[in-house]
Amino acid sequence: MFKYIVLALFVAKALAGCDNQCSGHGTCGLNSKCLCYDNWGLGLSHDSGDCSDRICPYEFAWVDTPDKKGLFHKYAECAGRGICNRGTGDCECFPGYEGKACARTTCPNDCSGHGRCEYINNLGYAATPFDYKQGEFAPQEPYSKFNYNGWDKGKIRGCVCDPEYGDVDCSKRMCPYGTDIMDHRVNMQQAQKYQVQNIVFMPYQNYLVPGASQTNQLNGDGSTWGLDGKTFALTFKSKLNETFTTRPIVFRSKQAGFHQFLANIQNALLELPNRVIDSVQVQGSSDHLDQVMVNITFVGDHVQGPQNLLTVKHIVCSDGCTPKLTGVELSPGLQNVTQVVPADFNSFECGRRGKCDYQTGICTCFEGYTGLACNTITALV
Repeated sequence: MFKYIVLALFVAKALAGCDNQCSGHGTCGLNSKCLCYDNWGLGLSHDSGDCSDRICPYEFAWVDTPDKKGLFHKYAECAGRGICNRGTGDCECFPGYEGKACARTTCPNDCSGHGRCEYINNLGYAATPFDYKQGEFAPQEPYSKFNYNGWDKGKIRGCVCDPEYGDVDCSKRMCPYGTDIMDHRVNMQQAQKYQVQNIVFMPYQNYLVPGASQTNQLNGDGSTWGLDGKTFALTFKSKLNETFTTRPIVFRSKQAGFHQFLANIQNALLELPNRVIDSVQVQGSSDHLDQVMVNITFVGDHVQGPQNLLTVKHIVCSDGCTPKLTGVELSPGLQNVTQVVPADFNSFECGRRGKCDYQTGICTCFEGYTGLACNTITALV
């Protein structure tokens, strides 16, 4: 009888045991069911089983089927863009995807060593539709840079090329841009127009009190309140994505020093390296009670055609920063720089009269043309 009792206890204990003792990755619960530790399970269904398989990280699915509520981009293992290695718990991502749970895209050719791989919400202006959104508090703005908060803001990436490099993978050297010397305007009797950019300087104080009197808005010497004597700088981005910032420019709106102020802007732009701006004209007016307007006309051979808008650096830039600026407080919600006159000149790679060598960034001009951008005629046919 004793032997039968011992045998019955042994059989009962064996039947109560869990499969493979939960593989050491879980505890045995009721009904001989394994309670797996985190990230352990079995198979595609991730049932407990014997807890012998790893579960890979989850991320928002790139593509999935909406549920009955119409919700999509739900969490999915390896974001639906990789195969889970059940032995290691790592996602083996498909080409073009990388990171934990294959959560982000790769950049083409790693930007060829000539650029940065950036998330879509960190890309420059015009990278997302929201960049063209009307400002809520400044509806007069035609466009502005807004933060991108789409579901893929931390997933999709693209290349931001270094200066003088282009294409989607930043693998090609860029060639100079210039006007097509053989291009004809509709009316040749009219003087050719150069691009004119307008800069508006409006003190922050005037924005707070738009109905203020002239006494409040102007100093006794006729200078715009709060700006005179302070420094700012202008940043110019060339067609080759080169960015240059001027030396500090002292703001002057007094009638006695206004012409010198305009001359200082002109000289600062002409002093930029590599003659990136070879000729420019600066005019302006300070007869407004609440603003100073400056018109900059690009008349040089190196800046023919439409150019990128200048950027006013008006934030304080003190120790450890260059150029060192005291800053000018401008009214918020206003677009400082606009194009007021478009150029009759065009702007083409190699002036549309040559072929770019993307290895060297040098134009090979067609017969009869020469120059950096092939916009000089050497022979008349």
